[in-house]
Amino acid sequence: MDLETVMQELEALGKERTKKMYISNGAHEPLFGVATGSMKPIAKKIKINQRLAEELYATGNYDAMYFAGIIADPKAMTESDFDRWMDAAYFYMLSDFVVAVTLSESNIAQDVADKWIASGDELRMSAGWSCYCWLLGNRLDNEFSESKISNMLDIVKNTIYHSPERTKSAMNNFLYTVGISYLPLHEKAVETAKEVGTVEVKRDKKKNSFLNAYESIQKKIDKGKLGFKRKYVRC
Repeated sequence: MDLETVMQELEALGKERTKKMYISNGAHEPLFGVATGSMKPIAKKIKINQRLAEELYATGNYDAMYFAGIIADPKAMTESDFDRWMDAAYFYMLSDFVVAVTLSESNIAQDVADKWIASGDELRMSAGWSCYCWLLGNRLDNEFSESKISNMLDIVKNTIYHSPERTKSAMNNFLYTVGISYLPLHEKAVETAKEVGTVEVKRDKKKNSFLNAYESIQKKIDKGKLGFKRKYVRC
């Protein structure tokens, strides 16, 4: 399948209601409004195709960029490729659910995510923290340095209130993910989440969100989900 064919197929799947929902979350034209689940049949036909993924991502069309993440080959991408994708990720649904997800399946995930977290740029920081959420929720505990993750919990505790809005949300999610999916630091994550308490995230044109990682962790524990790992990161 070539770029033109994929774009036509995506456009045919677009729905006005979905489009409005994406726009309300920060997406802008061009976009079709394709539900992510509807992309699966096309993805099955294409499987992995890095060249086509690059062409789709370069269109600037939100749905095409999202689909690019599904068919990309993360292990074929370099740090500069991920940085280039990040430069074009203009809102959190791209930074955290496309770029960070794709990065999490690469061998350089932690190195790149560490740089993004330290960058001071809202969406890069958000993508860096989100990448760790995808990693911790999927990979074995022994693939991480316990002291490093412990240090990251301290960073969240000390900086979350002064961080940019989207970064706050990703940091809160990190607390929750460590608490559920990374057993060596489950107790420290629970204690940290308790200390952090409720975090207010301001949102453009929408009501502010109030996030509480401690409560979210407790709900999952009650459902017997402690130690949960995803089989797959990408859909």
